[in-house]
Amino acid sequence: MILPIVAYGEPVLRKVAKDISKDYPKLKELITNMWDTMYNAHGVGLAAPQIGLPIRLFLVDTSPFADDEELSLEDQEALNGFKKVFINAKIEEEAGEEWDFNEGCLSIPDIREDVKRKPEITINYLDENFKSHSETYGGLLARVIQHEYDHIEGILFTDKLSSLKKRLLKSRLDKISKGKINVDYKMKFPNIKKGR
Repeated sequence: MILPIVAYGEPVLRKVAKDISKDYPKLKELITNMWDTMYNAHGVGLAAPQIGLPIRLFLVDTSPFADDEELSLEDQEALNGFKKVFINAKIEEEAGEEWDFNEGCLSIPDIREDVKRKPEITINYLDENFKSHSETYGGLLARVIQHEYDHIEGILFTDKLSSLKKRLLKSRLDKISKGKINVDYKMKFPNIKKGR
């Protein structure tokens, strides 16, 4: 089932999400619905806060990036077929020299900006079967995971921009929260006027 993605301004996007246990109600169904929702919106990642749930769950499928000819062969290979569910994730380490890459977000449609992130991460998480993993990722893969991880920490990519850039984007962000934007997927807007 395709769920509505909550837009910028929705309070759940600012909450630090809570860990869940394996008996979380209808978890398998929720994960299936999140995949459906993400693919419907042509995303490569989706976090539970983006569908209104303040829980530490996100998923990533970077396969669409694997065809980008501007990427190194190494990045293309790492991204191709990478599809994972991350539960109760904790980034243990971020390493390397920060680099810029243009990011967007399904909760903030039509805004893309260069964001600085470290190129390597080590993350501990549980998969959908609650099997524990500790893995290190680099490059674009690390970036996609960091972006989704930020969501369960109550952080948006726009928070990482300069104060000048934030001021320049303010009116566009306000319009998004009021639903004054055209999107081709289901969304829920926090500041939409009733009867519109």
